[in-house]
Amino acid sequence: MSDIVSGAGPGLGFFGSGGDGFFLCDFFDPVPKGDIGTLEHPVFSLSTRPDRRILEYVHNGTEVTVTPSVKGRATIHDKDILIFCTSQLMAGINAGRQVGRTLHLRAADLMAATGRDTSGDGYRRLREAFERLAGTRITTNITTGGVEITQGFGLIEAWQIVRRSKGGRMISVSVTLSDWLFRAALAKSVLTLSRDYFKLRRPLERRLYELARKHCGRQESWRVSVEVLHKKSGSASPRRVFRAMLRETIAADTLPDYHLSEDPGDILRVTPRDAVIEAAGRPVLHADTLAKARTMIPGCDVHSLEAEWLSWWASTGRPRLRSADKAFLGWVSGKAERTSK
Repeated sequence: MSDIVSGAGPGLGFFGSGGDGFFLCDFFDPVPKGDIGTLEHPVFSLSTRPDRRILEYVHNGTEVTVTPSVKGRATIHDKDILIFCTSQLMAGINAGRQVGRTLHLRAADLMAATGRDTSGDGYRRLREAFERLAGTRITTNITTGGVEITQGFGLIEAWQIVRRSKGGRMISVSVTLSDWLFRAALAKSVLTLSRDYFKLRRPLERRLYELARKHCGRQESWRVSVEVLHKKSGSASPRRVFRAMLRETIAADTLPDYHLSEDPGDILRVTPRDAVIEAAGRPVLHADTLAKARTMIPGCDVHSLEAEWLSWWASTGRPRLRSADKAFLGWVSGKAERTSK
């Protein structure tokens, strides 16, 4: 038995059309990647109930309109599917493989990576997620070379689930991404996400992590007014309710990689959790060092390697390094030898 649903039609994207081939996704546990566009701007609903409101968002000249289908707007938990697809695409691109907009996935890999079960209820929930992703339409503008272009597209164009007949287990899944998302991957307009992102169950926590990852990154801190944060989060709650939920999140302090705190003037401050490492003299690597590391472990995400090495360095007492670049490359060499055995 299979389900096939057509989505948005021909690919419309910020970077043009193309890439209509298929890609067999066989990378085990790829590094999570999120596209920068949906990290920065509110596209996904934070509601746990069907959200059929049209979202209108304008900020610093960027206009985004998100129109749901009768099934409701795609949720931030539905986004897990796109993160998994983007992660597989980036693993393929980094490995030098040909990729296409249609991804063929092992159902078990997708379900495990997104925390879904393979039961009949899991099948139903996955199908509903695909329907919301295919039905959600985005209209936005972009300025390129002094020309503003307004375009509309869906998050995915088509999907298919194959499972054993008579309600049996799922076997495989196929997803055709929008040209916009596919081109974002080709342009490497993505950021690495913490694997603990998928453990965040509250929608606002996920959205706050995304904004912290996009705007703070590895800076010493990022400060934003609650007013702007409310708009960028896409929350439908009144600002006073949003502020209360924000304070609950600050008190819980469960975001991966980042710590939240309040500053006077209704300001939220975001600081990386490795700020202590920064203060202790965090090693800084040169760009050519990261390039060398990529050749030592082809297809690797060098920024994830760097983060892993920094964690190891911190766990060993933050020893003074005569040459951080040489120490890092030596560590990478050892890791390459271990993984090749």
